[in-house]
Amino acid sequence: MTSSATIARAHGWFHLVTGAWPLVHRRSFEGVTGPKTDVWLLQTVSGLLVTIGWAQIRAASTDPGGDVARRLGTMTALTLLAIDVVYATRGRIRRVYFVDAGFQILWLAAWHRGDRDSAG
Repeated sequence: MTSSATIARAHGWFHLVTGAWPLVHRRSFEGVTGPKTDVWLLQTVSGLLVTIGWAQIRAASTDPGGDVARRLGTMTALTLLAIDVVYATRGRIRRVYFVDAGFQILWLAAWHRGDRDSAG
């Protein structure tokens, strides 16, 4: 049984690291995900993911914070999953984004399982 705090911390670190990657080394990020036309948009999304990750990590330890971390994690995963699937399917972004879609599905499953475990 995994606690919501554990999921929140893990998901937060995932967001923090994946969000920071293009800010720290854009060339390697684009080498995997493809070139980006609007660097400002890449930096904006990256900054938002870092912010969300940090909020999840910090909120994980408190009851009301854990609920906020779960909501942030769930909604962010749903948003990224939709973007990954729609635009990778259309060929607008590289198919490697299907890998990210898989991670988003795993995060959604973890949060769903964590909700079920805490209710039971």
